[in-house]
Amino acid sequence: MLRNYIKIAIRNLTRNKAFSFINIFGLAAGLATCLLILLYILDESSYDRQYKDADRLFRVASLGGKRLETWAAVSAPVAGAMKAELPEVEQATRVLTFPDIRKMLLRTDLHGQRRQFAETNGYYVDSNFFQVFGQDLTYGNPLTVLDRPNTLLLSEQLAHKFFDNENPLGRIVVVNTPYGEMSYTVTGVFNNTRNKSHIPANYFLSMHNTDMWNWVQRQTRWVPNNIFYTYVKLKQGVDPHIFEGKVKSLFKQKAGDEMKTSGVTKTVFIQPVKDIYLHSALNNEVAANGNITYLYILGSIALFILTIACINFMNLSTARSQRRAREVGIRKVMGAEKASLVGQFLGESFLMCLLALGLALLLVWILLPLFNDLTHKDLRPFDKPSILLWILGLTLLTGLLSGLYPAFYLSAFRPVVVLKGKILNSFSAVAIRKGLVVFQFTISIALVLGAIVIWQQLNFMKNQHLGFEKGQQIILPLGESFQNSQTNYEALRNELVKDPAIRSVSSGSAYPGVANLNDMLFYAEGKTLNDLVDIHLSAVENDYIETLGFQLLQGRAFSKEYASDSSGIILNETAVKKLGYDPRDCVGKKIRSDFGNFHMTMQIVGVVKDFNFESLHHEIKPFGFTTGEFGNKYSYVIASVRTKDYSKLLSGLEKAWNKILPSIPFVYTFLDEDFQRNYEKEQQTSRIVVYFTLIAVLVACLGLFGLAAFSAEQRTKEIGIRKVLGASVTDVTALLSKEFIRLVVIAILIASPLAWYFMNKWLQDFVYRTPISWWMFGAAGLLAILIAVVTVSFQAIKAALTNPVKSLRAE
Repeated sequence: MLRNYIKIAIRNLTRNKAFSFINIFGLAAGLATCLLILLYILDESSYDRQYKDADRLFRVASLGGKRLETWAAVSAPVAGAMKAELPEVEQATRVLTFPDIRKMLLRTDLHGQRRQFAETNGYYVDSNFFQVFGQDLTYGNPLTVLDRPNTLLLSEQLAHKFFDNENPLGRIVVVNTPYGEMSYTVTGVFNNTRNKSHIPANYFLSMHNTDMWNWVQRQTRWVPNNIFYTYVKLKQGVDPHIFEGKVKSLFKQKAGDEMKTSGVTKTVFIQPVKDIYLHSALNNEVAANGNITYLYILGSIALFILTIACINFMNLSTARSQRRAREVGIRKVMGAEKASLVGQFLGESFLMCLLALGLALLLVWILLPLFNDLTHKDLRPFDKPSILLWILGLTLLTGLLSGLYPAFYLSAFRPVVVLKGKILNSFSAVAIRKGLVVFQFTISIALVLGAIVIWQQLNFMKNQHLGFEKGQQIILPLGESFQNSQTNYEALRNELVKDPAIRSVSSGSAYPGVANLNDMLFYAEGKTLNDLVDIHLSAVENDYIETLGFQLLQGRAFSKEYASDSSGIILNETAVKKLGYDPRDCVGKKIRSDFGNFHMTMQIVGVVKDFNFESLHHEIKPFGFTTGEFGNKYSYVIASVRTKDYSKLLSGLEKAWNKILPSIPFVYTFLDEDFQRNYEKEQQTSRIVVYFTLIAVLVACLGLFGLAAFSAEQRTKEIGIRKVLGASVTDVTALLSKEFIRLVVIAILIASPLAWYFMNKWLQDFVYRTPISWWMFGAAGLLAILIAVVTVSFQAIKAALTNPVKSLRAE
């Protein structure tokens, strides 16, 4: 019996090659899309799941200020106090990073050959870090790997880069830290590709060291310096909600006096470590996180494409029911029961899905390298056995969904009726078929609208004037040269200004688009600690304002001619207004900061127009520029250039760099590209959405093409008679096309409000966003109609051009 069913299924496939191809290719495209997106979702969902006892790991974050801003880190003493005073804590550890160590120069010698690289994503950690984040290491014992001072763990990639395939344990690596060149001993190697974490480390440095341990020990205050990412491992059976309450009470007890004297209100809360990557978007995250919303979007797209493919199968199967009606009638007369007929048609559906799966796997194999480039990942479908279960389950589900309705529809025919040749498409079947066409085009049009809105928002962010000149600004990170940074900067600047293509050169502790952690609470003259304003600060060299093109509204920029500029500050409009001053007459007025025994007074020397120092996800915050105290103002050299010959310019920059700093690799970036990296996730998601939207439209058009072909085939005689009576090709094309165009128009009317609602919610993540304009709906609607017309017209014109004599003899 099974062999007979398979023979019949294969015979039907080969007899109807065009429809079989449309069904199989559509299902294959849907399955391939689902598999690729499933791989991406599983990878994004795997972060921080590899740790032993991952359910007991939590991060302590802070919440404070008048605007109740969240912050991913806390002050230094929090970890030690929790371990000492809260019995629920099994272990607590800290991770430390800040802009000055985002990139450091690492150097070693291998067989007399010097190897040095400027590496990013290095983190200082406590000695018990791997006792909290328990994981297997490629080399080293995780319980003792950081016990000794000045120890270093490398990722497998870095270990191979520095030491080839040799065992790196015990080797010395010199790290150019902000405090000088320090020697570290390699005591471990970890795998950062298999063990994905929200801490994307390339290397770990022990916090107990000769370069900054003394500074860390001096951080005993509870309110300032919230730069320590603090993690706890709770004991078995501890309720996280009860524990969070105890942490809040402990913090209030320890920091209460400091908060009272400084006028600061602050508390802490905990986050499950395994939820951080996809669900956390606090200020000052360790690194850029993923976004669960984007996974929902991509998962929905995969589901929609597969649904469209299943709809095509159902529509074409039921539309061609007349071809199978007599077969069903004869089988029923011969004694076949409905259950066996349903089983046969479902079996045909599953066979088609298995064929589609084979084609889908081939498509995945071909497209995976492109998809990896698109997502910046290294996805490997068969590394995990569980993926095979997902693939099998997805295929069976597709076969069931696509074959269930046709199976019951075909098996319900009455033998007396079909054997007399009176079978007609029932109103309900036609209505369902039309409804499914409307549904799949509603999905397709909504996806097109979504892609347009995303593209428009990214274009808006790319072209939005940010309050400074971001184009033709070259950044040279001088952070690797911490020693003699002022001398190196001045020598480098003198070399650079010799090039006529360079308009001006300056430097700063930060520049727009990169993290800036320096801030201080100030209040205006005549006010009190109850009127504090949190002002973000950047230390800059003279000409910084002019070089980056900030618009000066009042006062002046910094100048070496004014010795008083050491206590001067240039504020943006938002800072001035928050302080209570009028931007038009605030120059010369003072602002104060009092924090315990620390007192500072600064004089306003200028006001600049508001600008976006951060991405457009964030509103403009109070910001100030100073000439010292708040970071190393020689961290980044900024050169404003005017040239079309960048190869010549960069060659000159490299020569100047090597002349002043021959031992440090020449590295440069463009400011506009650095700023755009803030939108990397959105850009990546946008490209994925666009590509898969095209696939959704293609699959929908395949179904429409098949239905148009079937409709033309059904009306062969009618077309012949109309042509004999004088109908033109245009008349026949319009006759066959108008019904489908009507369905697409209905889909546009349904899709438009749905797409507006969901894309409007997506845009809420951006403080600055493009409006959803009427032309977007018009463009998506016209595109859908055009695609439908082209798809249907091909079959309609083909039918209209057929010789009417052949049409009238069609039966």
